[in-house]
Amino acid sequence: MSRHLNNKIMEPIEKLLHIEEIKNLRIQYSHLLDTNQMEKVAGLFTEDAICQTDRTPWIGRDGIQNGLEKAFKDFDEKSHGSYPFMHAVTNHWVEITSPTTAKGRCYLIDLLTERPIEDRPLLLLGVYVDHYEYVDGNWKIKESLLDITWPQRDIKSK
Repeated sequence: MSRHLNNKIMEPIEKLLHIEEIKNLRIQYSHLLDTNQMEKVAGLFTEDAICQTDRTPWIGRDGIQNGLEKAFKDFDEKSHGSYPFMHAVTNHWVEITSPTTAKGRCYLIDLLTERPIEDRPLLLLGVYVDHYEYVDGNWKIKESLLDITWPQRDIKSK
């Protein structure tokens, strides 16, 4: 189904469809990241996107892909190739800000799967603060910032 945005006020059902598409981006990000599909993860972003986690910001799809590949390798201590961590996202909030832009937030519960059973698997708690752009008929992540709330507070958003 092809949906085109223009300068009219969106009908409620149309707005809900766009919000669900945007929420799905973050869910896809988690699944693709956790299964080491970094090229597909990078494809969820705009060409000039910025992504900042707990590391130096990554700019553009290539920068994001390279940064995530390194992060994955750092956590995949047992060389399983998938699921060295699991990113559980919840409490999505999305607001359409114009016909081609949106913003949103969701909670992150980041778990490590390669720790011994007696160690706690929780790595961090945070909030993804995202900006989205409607490009060529699809929503993409334009900017993603991770505010870490635990174990060491690091809030970057305003």
